[in-house]
Amino acid sequence: MLSSIHYPTGSFLFLLPSSPKHGHRGSREAHSRTGLCNIASKPRPRAMISATQEGNPEVGLQVGERLYLGMDFGTSGARFALIDKRGTIHAEGTREYPPYKSKETMDWIRSWKSTLFLLLEDIPLHLRKLVVSISLDGTSATTIIVDSTTGEPLWRPLLYNESCSDALPTVKSIAPANHTVCTGSSTLCKLVSWWNMVDSDKKLATLLHQADWLLWLLHGNLGVTDYNNALKVGYDPELDSYPHWLLAQPYSQFLPSVKAPGTPIGFLKENVKTKYGFPKDCVVCTGTTDSIAAFLAAQATQPGKAVTSLGSTLAVKLLSTSRIDDARYGVYSHRLDDKWLVGGASNTGGAVLRQIFTDEQLEHLSEQIDPMKTSPLDYYPLPTVGERFPVADPNMAPRLHPRPKSDVDYLHGILESIARIEANAYGLLKDLGATQVEEVFTAGGGAKNAKWIKIRQRVLGLPVSPAIQTQAAYGAALLALKGAQQCVQGV
Repeated sequence: MLSSIHYPTGSFLFLLPSSPKHGHRGSREAHSRTGLCNIASKPRPRAMISATQEGNPEVGLQVGERLYLGMDFGTSGARFALIDKRGTIHAEGTREYPPYKSKETMDWIRSWKSTLFLLLEDIPLHLRKLVVSISLDGTSATTIIVDSTTGEPLWRPLLYNESCSDALPTVKSIAPANHTVCTGSSTLCKLVSWWNMVDSDKKLATLLHQADWLLWLLHGNLGVTDYNNALKVGYDPELDSYPHWLLAQPYSQFLPSVKAPGTPIGFLKENVKTKYGFPKDCVVCTGTTDSIAAFLAAQATQPGKAVTSLGSTLAVKLLSTSRIDDARYGVYSHRLDDKWLVGGASNTGGAVLRQIFTDEQLEHLSEQIDPMKTSPLDYYPLPTVGERFPVADPNMAPRLHPRPKSDVDYLHGILESIARIEANAYGLLKDLGATQVEEVFTAGGGAKNAKWIKIRQRVLGLPVSPAIQTQAAYGAALLALKGAQQCVQGV
């Protein structure tokens, strides 16, 4: 049975299952059932906060208004957006990840945790008491193996773009040919790699994604994920369950319970409510991946409409009537009602640009580019070795030479080369049977570069424009709104 939720700031009617099957729960089923809807001094990185002032001139809100909080944990930093039921943004802010180190490597667990609570602290105090639901997104296939009793990580996080090629032969031997998990960067490959590497007791372990772990810090119910994040561990969104070939494996006991994105999990933990001033009825909902959240924010509603998220990496999502999954090219599909979000994520993007230019240089040099002129430079900009999509090659080397004398020409060549990768991505989706792309909306930091949009429009041969909302945090806030509505409706 489907329940329709009308999302604000547009005509997007987003249909999600009201009572999704939860798939495999293992020993954690009891923890994922809350009966929720039946019950009424660290280093501080640079922050940016803004707030709107609408309605009541004191706080920008109507009397009795409730607010919905979304947070986006991307590759380079985190953001929050606070919206009302109409989709008006009342506060938003950003945080850079603190550069914590552990044995000369980045301590991502400490950094993400610190950033989560700094974002909560950044929300204006008078608005926190109005927040009734929270959701967040994280990077797809960023994997954390935790102790199933304490929630503490048993291993360092395996990041979204890390390839565990050592596990690929095993995964290919159990999964259907060209399945989404049959790429070294998949969550399942990371799980199998950990399983083969660790000799200690594995009975008390749980697999979580970045978004799941961060949400657990807020609700305390361990072992819950959403079907967008679970896709790359092998969850079948069409059947709403883990497949038999995966459940037959000895490590299937580590798999989390799966719910629809935006499903209430539990109330915000008492100590968090007390410390930060959130209301007692504030609920925490399942999240999604960063690129899905960006798509939800953009509100591309018809087949053929697509969203390119230009952040540290390049992710494309095309609304299609056909489901396409092909690990040979890093292509996979997320479910969205009776349609599919088909796409993939390339390692090219803003991270490469920031290795070469400062933000000020990018702005200054972009102004001097003629976007109607074709660059003769042919690069494949990657921040390090390895590509996921539209070519799945963990050994692909970055190609950023020769470098011309002019920095303007160099930036032009890089921007146009990234646009060519984007064009190849959409062309590949069409060749594999997806709905042909007709229009592209842009989310992420790259949406602010007008010259780049014109370059991409020329290279793609399609209308390209900034999305209605360009931040994934807004999409996460929509999920929080959906969760709150489910509670009101008794779903």
